[in-house]
Amino acid sequence: MDYQSPDMTSVVSFENATFIRPSTFYISGLYNMPHTKYYYMFLCFVYAVTLLGNSFIMGTIYLARALHTAKYIAVFNLALSDLFGSSAIIPKYADMFLLENQYISFEDCLTSMFFILLFMTMQSFTLLALSFDRVIAICFPLRYHAIVTKTTMTLIIGVMWLVSVSVVTVRVALITRLSFCKSTTVYSYFCDHGPIYRLACNDSYFNYIIAYANVAIVLCIPLTLIAFSYVCIGFALLKISHGAEQIKAMKTCTSHLILVAMFYLPIISVYITSLTTYLHPNTRIINSVLTQTIPPMLNPIIYTLKTEESIKVLCKRVKVNFAMEEPVKGILKN
Repeated sequence: MDYQSPDMTSVVSFENATFIRPSTFYISGLYNMPHTKYYYMFLCFVYAVTLLGNSFIMGTIYLARALHTAKYIAVFNLALSDLFGSSAIIPKYADMFLLENQYISFEDCLTSMFFILLFMTMQSFTLLALSFDRVIAICFPLRYHAIVTKTTMTLIIGVMWLVSVSVVTVRVALITRLSFCKSTTVYSYFCDHGPIYRLACNDSYFNYIIAYANVAIVLCIPLTLIAFSYVCIGFALLKISHGAEQIKAMKTCTSHLILVAMFYLPIISVYITSLTTYLHPNTRIINSVLTQTIPPMLNPIIYTLKTEESIKVLCKRVKVNFAMEEPVKGILKN
């Protein structure tokens, strides 16, 4: 069944071309599943942990001078993307389905689409930046500090933001060139680009092209480059004669490898499965939601292990400052 809002459409003209825009879309979400409210409540818990964890990592990196390095500029950017990416999707998602408020205006829909896709793109690109850091550190250790500087990493992150904003803006802008004269039910959990452009009743060829170009730019190219970087790392490790040094070098890559696996494997598996067999919409939705929400929650936990020493230093600094403030307060009282 397709749901329609009472005031469904508006007509917009551009250069003698008429486009029919719905005033609202209906986000269908999960279909006919029992106990879905517990699932949405679980996502609220995930968001709370994500908010606290990523704020903690960002605060630690900002306060600990030992972490003011090129690598942790990328880690800070990943935490930022995780935090805002989850904030763009989970609160609105919970409001829609816990309160059964599943209508969203056309403008809000495009705004939501922009920010969700933007931060997802930045998560992928930041993992690529971190792989660049690791491949230089292991393959060219003597030149690492000359190549991977704070200026270099800032420039890389800046270019990635520029590319991400440009790519996502094109995707969202192309939606405004479509007419929606039939269904306005979006078979997804948010205003996703694919499910929306397929609802159009005019030519959506350019949306189709940009959708596949986006898969290449955001997923395939970064994942291929990350895989190539680890091939280079593998060859570099083979040249190391001592097994202990090989293990030590690999340990510096473990956190990054875990993040890459958590982010890319579920997405790639859904794409491959959908091309080879029928995939139930509920399965696709659950997989996609968990892919976009679980890694941002776990990333801080993984990197907390790497920043443990800096956290201890911060705690000692807080204790020292507190101990110094107590006598001062006593003197002021007297």
